[in-house]
Amino acid sequence: MNLYLVIKSLHLISAISWMAGLLYLPRIFVYHVENFEKKETTDIFVVMEKRLYNYIMRPAMVLSWIFGIILIYLNGTDVLYSFWLQLKLILVIVLTIYHEYLGKCLASLKNKTNTKSSKFYRYINEVPTVLLILIVFIVIIKPL
Repeated sequence: MNLYLVIKSLHLISAISWMAGLLYLPRIFVYHVENFEKKETTDIFVVMEKRLYNYIMRPAMVLSWIFGIILIYLNGTDVLYSFWLQLKLILVIVLTIYHEYLGKCLASLKNKTNTKSSKFYRYINEVPTVLLILIVFIVIIKPL
């Protein structure tokens, strides 16, 4: 069995899991904000948000980074001089910052200090989609 292909597969699986969470969590925030007057409903959203963020998204993000770093190591660190990889890493860092921002939003919803509208969460829900599209094209096309 080829170790590189196993690590690459694990990287893709963890990245897909992470992206699924990044795309779904803001949608839950939308429903949470739109139902803020219904305590039983928002209590359910708080549990859903916490579990998604802590048990799926965070581990998937960490594993994406770990497997990505291992792939760089297996390819040789000279690959870090590739423009396409530098672009990808910048976008993945932006995605990580976005992930952490969602964690702050999660906390504000849980603590009932949220000041953002459901419309805001609908808009920021597009951020990971745009980043995903850019990352996929960069990895496949590998611009100089």
